[in-house]
Amino acid sequence: MVISKTPHRISFFGGGSDYPAWYREHGGKVIGVTIDKYSYITCRVLPPFFEHKHKVVYSKVEAIRSFDEIEHPSARETLRYLVNELQEFDTSVGLEIHHDGDIPARAGMGSSSAFTVGLIKSLFALAGKVISKEDLYKMAIHIEQNLIKESVGSQDQVWAALGGLNKIEFMSNGAIVSIPVIINESRMKYLEKRLMLFFTGLSRYATVVAQDQIKNLSAHKGELLRMMEMVDEAYRKLTAPGETVSGFGELLHEAWMLKRGLSTQVSNDIVDAVYEKARTSGATGGKLLGAGGGGFMLFYVEPEKQAAVKTALKDFLHVPFGFEFSGSEIIVYNGR
Repeated sequence: MVISKTPHRISFFGGGSDYPAWYREHGGKVIGVTIDKYSYITCRVLPPFFEHKHKVVYSKVEAIRSFDEIEHPSARETLRYLVNELQEFDTSVGLEIHHDGDIPARAGMGSSSAFTVGLIKSLFALAGKVISKEDLYKMAIHIEQNLIKESVGSQDQVWAALGGLNKIEFMSNGAIVSIPVIINESRMKYLEKRLMLFFTGLSRYATVVAQDQIKNLSAHKGELLRMMEMVDEAYRKLTAPGETVSGFGELLHEAWMLKRGLSTQVSNDIVDAVYEKARTSGATGGKLLGAGGGGFMLFYVEPEKQAAVKTALKDFLHVPFGFEFSGSEIIVYNGR
């Protein structure tokens, strides 16, 4: 049996520039961090005593005889790719796969990519093999973008595999470069303590929102270029001597105003109301995480104003969190 643990992420700036349709022409960059909320994948060889050969358990239970029958897109295409194209695994044995997550699906924190990355990591470990972090995120990107054909960017897979506080650059030739944000622990804690996370209770399919954004990329070139500039500004605020993190919230606010204009599906009346309540109560800035439409909202709030923000948003779930730096890892390995 193998169990993997893969983190979810918070993207601060640059979201939208990680779509291949954009960065293949203009380049792209994002900055963000993974947090201590995880996707857990358990894999084991299934004993041959059942009518079904394989079992996949998530919000549904699928008992099937072949990988082609799996309804879960990532589980199906990941297994088919590793078995049929890479020929990495013995197809004579059955598999049982369980998913458990700290964060609900379709919430804007990279849960789909965390699942894919964790499943790849787990299956390699179950076969007694090791996959590098770089190969892990490249394989996840290939599966999601080319096999499942989802309208997703390329940042979530990188953060799920690597973990940490990073600036990630997407080159027009397809190369991806991750640059760790090197800051001392006191500055790290300063930032961490001023970030508040709330769940709106709304879920949405990111690909639907993303498709609308991708369709309009050329019409919003100026906004996306400015959002990429903000990545470098945030990096300087976090790392440069003499800079202060205190302007981080205002920068988040500017980025959110730009992001809202990328598509009519990014925000809605509920999201706008939550954002305004948080700002009125003391948040200097914030954003909706993910492509848009619902999920989690992040706010930058000075500690002395956080109680007021929590009171203003009492109808929404406040989720405390911390940064994490391990990325996807195997936490249980008992071999086959």
